[in-house]
Amino acid sequence: MINGKKVLYSGMQATGSLTLGNYLGALKNWVTLNEEYECFFGVMDLHSITIRQQPAHFRKCARNLFALYIAAGLDPVKNCIYYQSHVSAHAELGWILNCFTYMGELNRMTQFKDKAAKHSDNINAGLYTYPVLMAADILLYQADYVPVGKDQQQHLEITRDIAERFNSIYGDVFTIPEGYYGKSGANIRSLQNPSKKMSKSDENPNGSIYLMDAADEVVRKCKRAVTDSGNEVLYSEDKPGVSNLLEIYSACTGKSIEEAEKEFEGKGYGEFKLAVAETVNAVLVPMQKEFERLLQDKGYLDGIIKDNDEKARYFANKTLRKVRKKVGFTDILH
Repeated sequence: MINGKKVLYSGMQATGSLTLGNYLGALKNWVTLNEEYECFFGVMDLHSITIRQQPAHFRKCARNLFALYIAAGLDPVKNCIYYQSHVSAHAELGWILNCFTYMGELNRMTQFKDKAAKHSDNINAGLYTYPVLMAADILLYQADYVPVGKDQQQHLEITRDIAERFNSIYGDVFTIPEGYYGKSGANIRSLQNPSKKMSKSDENPNGSIYLMDAADEVVRKCKRAVTDSGNEVLYSEDKPGVSNLLEIYSACTGKSIEEAEKEFEGKGYGEFKLAVAETVNAVLVPMQKEFERLLQDKGYLDGIIKDNDEKARYFANKTLRKVRKKVGFTDILH
């Protein structure tokens, strides 16, 4: 508990460009969580280097992500938005927890297998122990809740296992986190292959709408989005393309799927796709303007980064000091 509130922790990797799926599926729903929880949202740049990064581009991506968090509506005073790499406790606790994690547990991580297949020329130890660093991220802040999707469920489970193992040896050190299953984010799929989620690493650039896409680019991508047989705008398992566009329209407008279906009753796919594009642009254009304003105000952004990094370090080091004492490390002399 911090300030009488339970703690919620999440973050995104500082690579690539965020998609509409990232926003509607997660970021949009983070905005109001601070009313009920003490929230920490990381720019997860330590995790990002499991894949080789071009340094200058990487730094730009990390700063852009920080600014996007704010442009999307996260209040940097009510939420702690910070750089993971600016808090050295993440790496230190990650190493300590490596010594309390079993090889068999890591061998079962399906995301490692998936990523290793995609990056067969760089299967590094960091990629393998990625879930342990993720556990450190969560446990450092004594998080009660972590928003998770299906692809992150395994990571939450191993975090709980590590925390329970450590606590069984040393006493009540870590809060055992639970999955946050509040208002679920929209499940946005690829515009070109609705069987796959919209991803910033999609090899087909037409499959994803990026948060920085120009308005005419959004229109073009929506017009090219795959649809299904027939011409009715209905949400159905046998209409994955149309259903995906309905999900997007519903999430952007706040209307229910049923309301959207009624709105486009008797209208064709062309008119429907254009309406989807217009409602997406109604969300993205104001966000893009605020993003650009923030990047221009270097002093403000640097000040927010400094303040939030200090807040994150305070709470992270509070936990780390307890862990160091429990495992028997010599006190740091100042």
